[in-house]
Amino acid sequence: MIPNTVPASAFCSRTLRALVVGASAGGIEAVGTLLSALPRPLSVPVLVVLHVAKGSKTAWPLLFPRSTAPIFEAEDKEVAEPGSVHIAPPDYHLLVDTAGQLSLSVDERVNFARPSIDVLFESAALAYGTGLLGIVLTGANSDGAQGLLAIHERGGLCWVQAPDTAAAKAMPRAAALAVPEARVLPLLEMAEALRAVLR
Repeated sequence: MIPNTVPASAFCSRTLRALVVGASAGGIEAVGTLLSALPRPLSVPVLVVLHVAKGSKTAWPLLFPRSTAPIFEAEDKEVAEPGSVHIAPPDYHLLVDTAGQLSLSVDERVNFARPSIDVLFESAALAYGTGLLGIVLTGANSDGAQGLLAIHERGGLCWVQAPDTAAAKAMPRAAALAVPEARVLPLLEMAEALRAVLR
C-alpha cells in the first residue's frame, strides 16, 4: 500500500549534507518545480539524474530558468559544492564518493537507463548516510526504487512524488512500495517541504 500524504509541518528538522533527485518521463517540469523552491543561500549540493536520450542537447540552465541555484552538467572528478546543482550528462552514470567527488561511468545500463537513478542514489547513500535526502519523481519504469531503499537503509530521508500528481506514475509507485516509510507528497507540497527542510 502506498502511504498517505503528510503536511509539510510533519517533517522533523535534521542537518542535511546533500540532496539527490531522480526523474524520468515528465521529469523536466517536476525537477524544475523543485529547483525553483530551493532556498537562498543553498547549504547543500544537489545531484540530479534525468533520463534523457543519448546525444540530447542539454542546455540545463535554459531548461530550468527558475532554478534558484546555479546548474551545471556534472563532470568527472569535480567536487559537488554546496549551493550548486549538478545534473548527470546523457549516457553517463553519475556517482559521488564520501569526499563529494563526482565520477562518471559508462558501465552497463541499469533498469534500461544510463544515467541510472539507482546508481546515483546507492553511491550517495554510502557517501552521505543520514545526511542525505533522496527524492523520486515522475517516471515510467522502476528506476530509483532500489536506490531509495539504499538511502533508507543508511538512515537518510526518502520522499516520493504522489503518483496521482505525476505525469508517469510507475516510478513513484515503485519507489513508494519499495520504501513504505517514504514521505509521499504532491509535487507542490513537496516543493514547500523542501524549502522548509533546507532553510
